[in-house]
Amino acid sequence: MPRGSCLCEAVRYETDGPLEGIDHCHCAMCRRSHGAAFSTYGRVLRENLRVEDPQAALVWYGSSEPVQRGFCGRCGSRLFFRHAAADAFDFIAVGTLDDDPGARPEAHIFVSSKAPWYTIADDLPQHEEYPPGVAG
Repeated sequence: MPRGSCLCEAVRYETDGPLEGIDHCHCAMCRRSHGAAFSTYGRVLRENLRVEDPQAALVWYGSSEPVQRGFCGRCGSRLFFRHAAADAFDFIAVGTLDDDPGARPEAHIFVSSKAPWYTIADDLPQHEEYPPGVAG
């Protein structure tokens, strides 16, 4: 099952289940948090995520009322995302994986706040905000 870590490897994780619902998020908060045109997250049931953090480096930041972002306080790597409306899941920053997640991105979300200098050049579905049926 997928494994990953932060840049300095102070925080390592692995999942007992596959990543699902991988999306490229273009919201302004993800762009600012990652310093990139978008962030890519996949979800896993929280009970299937094991985090090794022997140095207590994992820090959680509330970026908005329903959202918590987990990052390494040592190297700054963005690792996780939690949304109150989906509290059974943790969302993993796919770029921190050591292994192939076994799934591929399904959509671009929050394209209504996409960076104006970035052009989406693939055929994935694009959603102005969350896709239909996803609480936000």
